[in-house]
Amino acid sequence: MNARYALATAFSLAILGTAARAEVAFVSGPDVAAKNPNYVANREPLTASPLIKLPIRSVEPRGWLRKQLELEAQGFTGHLGEISKFLGKKGNSWLEPAGGDHGWEEVPYWLKGYINLAFLLRDEAMIGESKTWIDAAIRSQLEDGWFGPQSNRTRIQGKADLWPNMIMLFCLQDYHDYTADPRVPELMTRYFRYLTTIPEQDFFPDYWDKMRGGDLLSSIYWLYNLQGDPWLMDLAAKVHRKTARWDEDVVNLHNVNFAQAFGEPTTYWLQSKNPANRQASYRNYDKMRDMYGQVPGALYGADENARPGYDDPRQGVETCGMVEFMLSSERLTWITGDLLWADRCEDVAFNMLPAALTADLKALRYFTAPNLAVSDRKNHAPGFQNDGAMLDMNPHSHRCCQHNWAHGWPYYAEHLYFATPDRGVAAVLYTENKVEAKVGDGVAVTLEQQTHYPFSGEVRIGVHTDKPVRFPLYLRVPGWCSKPAVAICGKPEKIEGESKSFVRIDREWSDGDEVALTLPMEIRLRQWAKNHNSVSIDRGPLTYSLKIGEKYERAGGTDQWPAWEILPTTPWNYGLVLGKGDSPSNMEVVQKSWPANNMPFTHEGAPLEIRACGKRIPEWKLDQHGLVAVLQDSPVASEQPEESIVLIPMGAARLRISSFPVIGQGDNAHVWKP
Repeated sequence: MNARYALATAFSLAILGTAARAEVAFVSGPDVAAKNPNYVANREPLTASPLIKLPIRSVEPRGWLRKQLELEAQGFTGHLGEISKFLGKKGNSWLEPAGGDHGWEEVPYWLKGYINLAFLLRDEAMIGESKTWIDAAIRSQLEDGWFGPQSNRTRIQGKADLWPNMIMLFCLQDYHDYTADPRVPELMTRYFRYLTTIPEQDFFPDYWDKMRGGDLLSSIYWLYNLQGDPWLMDLAAKVHRKTARWDEDVVNLHNVNFAQAFGEPTTYWLQSKNPANRQASYRNYDKMRDMYGQVPGALYGADENARPGYDDPRQGVETCGMVEFMLSSERLTWITGDLLWADRCEDVAFNMLPAALTADLKALRYFTAPNLAVSDRKNHAPGFQNDGAMLDMNPHSHRCCQHNWAHGWPYYAEHLYFATPDRGVAAVLYTENKVEAKVGDGVAVTLEQQTHYPFSGEVRIGVHTDKPVRFPLYLRVPGWCSKPAVAICGKPEKIEGESKSFVRIDREWSDGDEVALTLPMEIRLRQWAKNHNSVSIDRGPLTYSLKIGEKYERAGGTDQWPAWEILPTTPWNYGLVLGKGDSPSNMEVVQKSWPANNMPFTHEGAPLEIRACGKRIPEWKLDQHGLVAVLQDSPVASEQPEESIVLIPMGAARLRISSFPVIGQGDNAHVWKP
């Protein structure tokens, strides 16, 4: 009897031990067949998503990201009502919908970022200002469901321009996310009913709404997941039918249209379940990059509109295009669970966006290019597709970007973590932060992340909970990382399975537990075979650019909100001398102290440099348009002496060379292949 009891006890303890032990494995993603009652997720018949967006209240950004948000609030975005005539309240049709003399996309463009900035910073004054505009939009609704400026209802030859309202719907959704104000779904229901009454031939009569109908599609699905009204699926199908056919091809080369709309087919895939719709966004991106994107920074050389033959890294992209591409990538990440989109989002966020503005976020420019040796007020057309001062750092100019750029960092912060269908949490975009989430059967946990990512590959996540709770924690493995390592409470863990998108840790968590994720970073070379065999230098998610001395010269504006030109003070026309075997073996990573002001995207604050070897290329100069001349084919001959050159993170370089010619040397004078 005692022996049988002892055996049973041992068996029970073995089972308990198995249940308590952490299961650590590579997985492609969470199980979409599971159901998470803690958060609003896709309702049937929509395809279940592997990731579920957390409410805005869940996230508290810290570290460098919080600093960016604070600078944005202190900068021209937080004070744009004092600067922009389009936000003037007197005569504004968003406040006086039946009258007014101005009121198109500018107000919702700005509010889309401003309101989320207010919520993330818990800034009551900014929340109050946001509410002024939200309340006015809600009050504007007519009996038939239309809302917003009444002039927009007949703007297109007597037909409704739906584009500005698409942006305001995002503002309303985010306001509801934070406040749960029931007026928002009521307005949206009545407005969407109104849209069902518009004849198909009059639906999306304008260029902008036709190109960007995917934004409206996202809002319809948002309301459907909240309320479940079946007729919304018919409206969603109508929106897809009338949207430009991004499901068939790259239908437009306007840089922002592409960034904002290329993912529309995958959004519709949630409803159609057609694999071709899901794949179309990948095809669109790959085609655009193949034609115009043989450059670092994840984007493309479109200026305003891409042009055949203008694909050199001296071509730019709008600041609008950067933030819209980030949002599209964030959306595609949670729709598909494919972390390739998170990689691409980071590429733009770290390597392109910071350099599009002055470090204090008090001015921005219209275009930013991977190779940019001067940022002045001159007209660089036709080198750029646009006439005018596209490169001056100016808070008073660049109308669309001036208002629209604001959502870049707030939306990025809101997509750091996701809930998962199996009642867990996924860390997708790494930065210092605190997030509160419900796991398991609704148990509240707090996760505190400490890291200097993307400048460091060390990420620590502390778990805080009032009682032990079992749930899966998913950790994104970036595409550039081949050998991640995980330790739990100081103990290294073996990661089972083949390397996939996530490390999944399923265990019972207690207060004070800590996960350490290590993402080793090494210098890598990328060759742009279709762009003169030029080379970029990467380490982790960061690309590195030549450090060019920068001189800021006043170029107008006001004393409080000045505009600036940035002029070079050091040579920029260097080619790279590679190490033995065309490798980065002659490059050295120099670690510096973390900036006390949490501003790493500056010359002074960049905590990393790469020391490399280069030679001047005397014939490579600014061309007749005042832009960096088009690259020569590599290898390039140079009789100049070899020099030590300093590379800094691309996002910290407002003037930069990021795609380098390769210097040919004797037996190495061939087309290199890293």
